Amino acid sequence: MSVLLALSASLLWGLADFGGGALTRRLPALAVVVSSQLAAAVLLVVAVLATGGLGDASSDLWYAVAAGVIGPFAMLAFYRALALGPMGVVSPLATVGVAVPVGVGLALGERPGLGQAAGIAIAVVGVALAGGPRRGGSRAAARVLALTLGAAFGFGAVMALIAHASAGGGLLLALCVQRVCNVAVGGAALAPTLRRAGAAPGLARGLRGRLPALTAVGVADVAANGTYAMAAHGSSAAVAAVLASLYPVVTALMARGVLKERLRRVQVIGAGLAVAGTLLLAAA
Repeated sequence: MSVLLALSASLLWGLADFGGGALTRRLPALAVVVSSQLAAAVLLVVAVLATGGLGDASSDLWYAVAAGVIGPFAMLAFYRALALGPMGVVSPLATVGVAVPVGVGLALGERPGLGQAAGIAIAVVGVALAGGPRRGGSRAAARVLALTLGAAFGFGAVMALIAHASAGGGLLLALCVQRVCNVAVGGAALAPTLRRAGAAPGLARGLRGRLPALTAVGVADVAANGTYAMAAHGSSAAVAAVLASLYPVVTALMARGVLKERLRRVQVIGAGLAVAGTLLLAAA
C-alpha cells in the first residue's frame, strides 16, 4: 500500500507541476502559487472543521508552519523555471531535492535493504536522465538552473517537514496549516504587485478565467503531499521519497503530449530506468 501511495503522490505532483508550469506561461508565477494554494486551503479548512481535525493539534504543527513558509518560495522558483525552460528538462532536475527526506530518513537510522538500495539508485539515475541533459550552448540558462535547484531543495525540505508534522497523526490538520501559511506568505509577497496602479483588475480577470485550472493544481498538489506523508509513515521514508519523486516522468510525458515538447532518446531511457527502479522497489 505504501508503494501505491507514493506512486500516487508522484502522479499527482506531475500533473500539478505541468498545470502550474503551463499557467505560469500566461500569468505571474506568484499569482499562480497564491491562487492555487488558496483553493487548496479553503477545501482543507472545510475538511478539518467537518472532521473535527482541530482536536489533533500539537506542537508538531510548527513543522507544518515551517513547511508553509518554505513552500511558496520553492513553488515560485519552480514555476518560473518551468515557464522559462523546457518542462521535460526542468522537472527532472528538481528531483535532486529528494536528497533532503532521504538524508533525514538515513539520519534517523533507516537502512534500506540491498534490493531497495538498488531500486533507489536506478530510480534516481532514471529520473535524472529523463531530463535529457543538454550540452554545450544549448544548456539551460544559469538562471533557470539556479531557480530549479533552489526549488528542489525547498521541495525536499517541505516533504521532510510535513512527514514529521503528521508523524503522530493529524495529517489533514498539518496540511491545512501548511496551506494557510502558504497563502499568508505568498499573499504578503504578492501585495506590492496588487498595489500598483491598474495591476489588480487585469490580474483578477486573468485569474478568474483560469479558476478551474488553478483549483485543480492546488488540489492535486495538496493531495500529493497527503499521499506522500501516508506513504512515508507506512514504510521507509527514504523509499517513499524516491518513489514520490518519479513525478518528472509524468510532467515530461504531459509536456510531450500537450505542448509537443520533444523527448530525446536519453529521456526515454531515463523513463524506462525510473520504471525499472520502481518495480525493484515494489518487489523488495
